[in-house]
Amino acid sequence: MRSIFIKEINSFFSSIVGYVAVLVFLVACGLFLWILPDSSILDYGYASLDRFFEMAPWLLMLLIPAITMRSFADEFRDGTIEWLSTKPLTDFDIIIGKYLATLALVIFAILPTFIYVYTVSNLSAIANNLDTGAIIGSYIGLFFLAAGFTAIGVFCSSLASNQVVGFLIALFACYLLYYGFEALSKIPQLKGGFDYYLGMIGISFHYNSISRGFVDSRDVLYFLSVIILFISLTRLSLNRRTWDTAQND
Repeated sequence: MRSIFIKEINSFFSSIVGYVAVLVFLVACGLFLWILPDSSILDYGYASLDRFFEMAPWLLMLLIPAITMRSFADEFRDGTIEWLSTKPLTDFDIIIGKYLATLALVIFAILPTFIYVYTVSNLSAIANNLDTGAIIGSYIGLFFLAAGFTAIGVFCSSLASNQVVGFLIALFACYLLYYGFEALSKIPQLKGGFDYYLGMIGISFHYNSISRGFVDSRDVLYFLSVIILFISLTRLSLNRRTWDTAQND
């Protein structure tokens, strides 16, 4: 697992694509928060990071598939997945190694945004007026959201041998799980109780819950379940490919 983790990290930093993905994420955050009038904190009139935490999931929805799209797609394209299978590594070691490496890179991209806390704190007319609990909760929610999106992205990469296809599948899956169920719950015909439970299936429901500053064990359990589910699906996908290869041989 450790060797896969190091290999993935080195592969990321040796490719310009990885740097571009992180740079685009940070530039987009800066533009939306400080430049564009419809979302700028300066025009908002309040020293709050609510705008950032509302926007961050949508930017992560683009960043994470861009990072995960090559996780298994490159291995399938170059035929190195068979080489990995000859090493003293289980499918679980390979998947977890790639997953943790990708998650570490996503966290690396999020870390510079902590400067926004300091900046907004200095913009406040009243010293120490930030809702620290809500900010901490929102960052915890952002971490779980990133962890969930990463698991989804790694699974989607195991479905395709083409990076672009893997990116598009992951983008659609992340959108569907984040906003799709919430959108369905707003259909008037579903009102009357079922809409609430349908919304609970979506990631946005639990992300918004944690972002209020109260970390509920049910929300944490939900995100852990999503991560475990998609890692398990990735393992099944790899086993299926291995079986198909053996059948063809």
